[in-house]
Amino acid sequence: MRAQTFDFYVFALSWSPGFCAVEGQEKDREQCAPGARTGFVVHGLWPQNETASAIDCPAGQRPIPRLALDSGRDLFPSEGLARYQWRKHGGCTGLAPSAWLDDVRRARGAIVVPPVFIHLQNELRVEPEDVLRQFREANPRLRPGMAAIACPRNIFQEIRICMSRDLRDFVPCPQVVQQSCRARTISVRAPS
Repeated sequence: MRAQTFDFYVFALSWSPGFCAVEGQEKDREQCAPGARTGFVVHGLWPQNETASAIDCPAGQRPIPRLALDSGRDLFPSEGLARYQWRKHGGCTGLAPSAWLDDVRRARGAIVVPPVFIHLQNELRVEPEDVLRQFREANPRLRPGMAAIACPRNIFQEIRICMSRDLRDFVPCPQVVQQSCRARTISVRAPS
């Protein structure tokens, strides 16, 4: 498999209460099951260029083997999402599926989730910048211009953090930040 050239990664963490409110349980039954109390889950690790959007692999990418899927079971909320992310983005890296999943695990391990999200009991109404500020405080090397959030229908759904190809550092990503949520205030739903 040939790797496509890319400059950095976007590591996407979905906030399950927001994802489930916007996308609905039919999108991912495991992640959105009543009583699951799911918070942040890995959405993906996307190779990205500085001048373009996320790199998508060409159709027909070879499937991710069962052994690799089993080793990454704890990373994604569902096997379907893991398969999809491999086909759409992971194969573009030129890595073997198990090595790509290792990188997903390293990226997830590099991010500290702010305490407010770990202990959230009630819905919050905040400015999008408040969410980004919480992540910067929990991850001191994360600076303004290195992360963005998604908030369809003014509901916090995801944070996208830009990381170097070796996953050791956070990096500036103006193209990603430019697409960040522009709402005045957003709802941060509590896990249920």
